[in-house]
Amino acid sequence: LSSPKPGRRTMASLISSDEWFSESEVLWPGQKFSLKVERVLYEGKSAFQEILVFESATYGRVLVLDGVIQLTERDEFAYQEMIAHLPLFAHPEPKHVLIVGGGDGGVLREVARHACVERIDMCEIDAEVVAVARRFLSGSTASAFDDPRLTLIHDDAA
Repeated sequence: LSSPKPGRRTMASLISSDEWFSESEVLWPGQKFSLKVERVLYEGKSAFQEILVFESATYGRVLVLDGVIQLTERDEFAYQEMIAHLPLFAHPEPKHVLIVGGGDGGVLREVARHACVERIDMCEIDAEVVAVARRFLSGSTASAFDDPRLTLIHDDAA
């Protein structure tokens, strides 16, 4: 883990002495969510962001990037299903799907449920997020990375 930038909180500092994780306020000033931490499973820094995975008291495993909760196992399905199934069911016969981002694997899992899809291309800039998801979220979101229809590209999709 590299040294934090001056004035920047580390991910570990977002967990209080009474073991509550509280988001940093980087995206929505005046708002942050907190969850009770049972145990930290992973803390690291990729070339792009700080990554934290912890087991929460009531929401299962939690993925945090740069101090902001990305998903909890308890409610991730609501986002993943809506972002994947609505466009796929709206298309008369989807065969090729591009996923931009989605390193946790949840959207991929939902797209892979569609047998009509022949090819899935996924462009995720951060290979470390995928590796961490495969290691710690394989029982929930990261369950389709071995799908033979997938071509995973680690690059900037811009």
